[in-house]
Amino acid sequence: MTDIHALDETGIQFVAKAKQIAENVAAPHAADVDRNGRFPNEAVDALLNDGFGGLAIAAEFGGHEQPPSVFAAVVEQLAQACASTAMIYVMHVCAARVVVASGSLARREQLLHQIAAGGHLTTLAFSERGSRSHFWAPLSRLEPDQQSGFRTSAAKSWVTSAHRADSYVSSAQMPGAASPQESTLYLVDRDAAGVNVAGSFDGLGLRGNDSAPVELANVSISEQELLTAQGEGMAMMLGEVLPWFCVGTSAMAHGLCLAAIAGTQTHLCSAGFEHEGTRLRDLPTLRARLAEMHARTEQSRALLQLTLRALASPDEQTPLYVLQTRLSALEAAVDVTDLAMKSCGGAAFSKHLGIERHFRDARAGWVMAPTVDVIKEFVGRALTDLPML
Repeated sequence: MTDIHALDETGIQFVAKAKQIAENVAAPHAADVDRNGRFPNEAVDALLNDGFGGLAIAAEFGGHEQPPSVFAAVVEQLAQACASTAMIYVMHVCAARVVVASGSLARREQLLHQIAAGGHLTTLAFSERGSRSHFWAPLSRLEPDQQSGFRTSAAKSWVTSAHRADSYVSSAQMPGAASPQESTLYLVDRDAAGVNVAGSFDGLGLRGNDSAPVELANVSISEQELLTAQGEGMAMMLGEVLPWFCVGTSAMAHGLCLAAIAGTQTHLCSAGFEHEGTRLRDLPTLRARLAEMHARTEQSRALLQLTLRALASPDEQTPLYVLQTRLSALEAAVDVTDLAMKSCGGAAFSKHLGIERHFRDARAGWVMAPTVDVIKEFVGRALTDLPML
């Protein structure tokens, strides 16, 4: 596939290193990660040890200060090998970006150094059981506490890397909030008193991403652990987290598309009808499906590239492109992997091609907040001059 990201030499080097990790570490374990629903320790450790934890962190903290375009290209490489690894990495980078953007976290500098050095894995913990995929609407509250600053209890749902992450970037309504949109972001360590990972993940796809419920029971949150000013949580979610999340998950979806195309190409060119002396590629219907897969993928990748350019020089239309690129990528992944299953037939329904795994992984993104239906509502409201929320 053509490199569409127009990276500089440093970006190209990071993508090359990501490709090596994807092919040499993530890929050999991907089937086992999927089959057993286990955390991809090998690939995540390799990424952290090779500096990828600090990819989007400033050099003054030991990071590499790379833009969203490099992030997207790295994620695309990882997803072609193991989508669970890619998902874990996307959530880590998104959470790390909140720490970067925070003006209130007391240990910000220390934590950024730890993350950049590969010694700290973080993740997002926004969605709650009661508000489901409406990630911007926490039901939990920060309650003032004379001794600790604040206390909170929450039922956070589907927290990626729940058992493995060292910290969670979380949300709650500010004290005295009139609505869930008056939220505040805070950092809580996984091993803090009152934090409990309340289950395990046994899903259809992304089976190794360790997405599990996290219960916070009267957890102490000091003023120094706040990541935003009171009531400014949603601004951080929409202004910082959402663009990186949409770019990352779009790139992950494209990686699944590319893997499905590669698997289909290989199968059509190698398998055939021995009694006729032909190969599957000789069937026009199968060639047409492959052509459709390729075109659909490149259309969506082109939209992501347009979005990345918009993020580099943002204007009032940029949020619309951010949302639409995620919508396009998720739909492309579902369509392309479905065509791969149809093109490769029984060989795809078995597990030796890997296409069946890509098919399932692609569907996980569909229901991940913001879901496809929610994105369509956001985009529709924007196009009709209505507020997004």
